[in-house]
Amino acid sequence: MKKVKMFSFVLAFCLLAHLSLAPAASAQTSNKPAGFTSELKALSKKTYKYFKDFTDEKTGLTSDEVRMKGKNDKDAEEAKRTSPTNIAMYMMSTVSAEEMKLITKKEAVSRLQTTLGTLEKMDKWNGLFYNWYNTEDATVKKDWGQFISQVDNGWMSAGLIVVGQAYPELNAQTSKLVDDMNYTTLYDPEVGQFRGGYDAAKGELTEHHYGTFYTEPRVASYIAIGKGDVPQDHWWKMYRTMPQEWDWQSQIPEGKIVNYDGVDVFEGSYSYQGQKFVPSWGGSMFEGLMPGIVIKEQDLGTQALGLNNQRHVDLQIAFAKEKGYPAWGFSPSATVDGYSEFAATPLGISGYENSSTVTAHASFLALDYAPKEVRENIKALKKLNMSGKYGLYDSVNLETKEVAKAYLALDQGMIMVSIANYVKDGVIRDYFHSDPIAQKPEELLKKEVFSIQ
Repeated sequence: MKKVKMFSFVLAFCLLAHLSLAPAASAQTSNKPAGFTSELKALSKKTYKYFKDFTDEKTGLTSDEVRMKGKNDKDAEEAKRTSPTNIAMYMMSTVSAEEMKLITKKEAVSRLQTTLGTLEKMDKWNGLFYNWYNTEDATVKKDWGQFISQVDNGWMSAGLIVVGQAYPELNAQTSKLVDDMNYTTLYDPEVGQFRGGYDAAKGELTEHHYGTFYTEPRVASYIAIGKGDVPQDHWWKMYRTMPQEWDWQSQIPEGKIVNYDGVDVFEGSYSYQGQKFVPSWGGSMFEGLMPGIVIKEQDLGTQALGLNNQRHVDLQIAFAKEKGYPAWGFSPSATVDGYSEFAATPLGISGYENSSTVTAHASFLALDYAPKEVRENIKALKKLNMSGKYGLYDSVNLETKEVAKAYLALDQGMIMVSIANYVKDGVIRDYFHSDPIAQKPEELLKKEVFSIQ
């Protein structure tokens, strides 16, 4: 496969798998609109009810997706499958629920003990989890393949680290599971990047690498460096933008070569509406901001990731305004008849579909960067009939007004954790960074300067 084509798939498997700074806590607190915290807590209670109702009591595994059917949405069509990311979202949502006093510590620990007991028994590959399991018996869902995903395992590790730091009585279990997850098996030392994953049925690693830095797989990269599974220079061998000579990308980037830890890095940037930014692959919100629910990018990456997160929030809002949309928040989500990739297309290297569909989780990921705008956007979503039994439905088409009356464990989890971080001043990030695995790479966040000043 040609080099250009090889790297053109940098985020594709992450999404297929789902089918498959500055401000400190005090500054964030002072920026909170009056009454907003209580509104968010009320919404989080309904959101966590999803995990209560659709997590198997025996295995502690949460169903991937639920679609509301029948009159008044009384019937629920439950997809009893789950992924490592879904499991991580349930675990971190449970910590979040206890932090916001929606459940007791006793209930939280009990729930998590059930899940951890199941995780210890589940089939794995070099300690890494398969991409799909049946929720009722925790067996590998082989009719959906036997894929080992780098990005999904990254989220599993993150969830386990958070749980182990939140509840010391569970630390021995979580630490062993994380220690056993061997990321070297997915790493390509010649390129200095991760493969997308491993197909156990075929016995093959994917041909593509996760080459784009500002995408969701950086969570696994960060953790693998922290564990010592891969060298620190891996961080610098991912692309901030693609090289200038790769003219297939949506823009030809501007920038300069900067040397970090002996590695030459092209610090390139794109521009939209007069603002410079480092692009994600598709231009969606979760690629850029989901890693920040655990990594202290806003606090530590003040000249790089934190600043770029702010740009992506601002530009997502600007994109919606340019289109004349009544709401914003573009990210892969459920649709009326399935699941699809959506984005603010100009913010991507390749760029997902330029569509009028917005999703609830995209707003909540922006809480720490634009709380007032998020509050207004939630109101706009509610006016578009997005309110449901378990919080907000997954998406709405702003042109047709069709609402996807679905809930996804992934998206519900992003909402729960984002709310907890906002209401409790970064509590989930604090737990994550209390672990030596997360502390070790912190200097990488601090030293980089993106060319977007």
